[in-house]
Amino acid sequence: MSDSSIQSKVKSLRWYRRVHKWIGIPLLLFFLLIGITSILLAWKKKAELLPPTLSTKVEQGTWILPSEMVKIGDEEMKKLGRDSEVDRIDIRPDKGTAKVTFKTHFTEIQVDGFSGEVLSIGTRHSDWIEKVHDGSIIDYYTTGDEGAKLTYSTLISIGLIFLAISGFYMWYYPKKIRKMKAN
Repeated sequence: MSDSSIQSKVKSLRWYRRVHKWIGIPLLLFFLLIGITSILLAWKKKAELLPPTLSTKVEQGTWILPSEMVKIGDEEMKKLGRDSEVDRIDIRPDKGTAKVTFKTHFTEIQVDGFSGEVLSIGTRHSDWIEKVHDGSIIDYYTTGDEGAKLTYSTLISIGLIFLAISGFYMWYYPKKIRKMKAN
């Protein structure tokens, strides 16, 4: 092979190394954050980042209405002096319970689906960890839309794709250069 094509590959390799370094250094913190929160989310039940799901104490009966569950959640949050705007109700028919979660904080109230009794009140740590993981924590505390989440996820993803491609070339080009020199 000609000396000029070897020099071309060497130049490309140097360029990939520079760009890889200057993209990788600023994104390092975010990759660490995503990696750590991924581990926590994968182990959320074992690490007890969610309040354990309790079971009903009632043997049989009819389910209370979701509107009643919202009312129970509202009353409990008012007792605690917290915002009572409900985000969702997670109904667990097999356990006979419902989990009421809120929009402006990470509290969960577990309600007996038959009697309406409050079984537990706890913090859902996995919810805020998930928001840190996907970047929506910024939206949560600011605008409420998904602008920061989409920007964060897009930039991190593009950076990761470029780092994967440039990393491949930093592995591949030295092999190719050695082969070209041997010929």
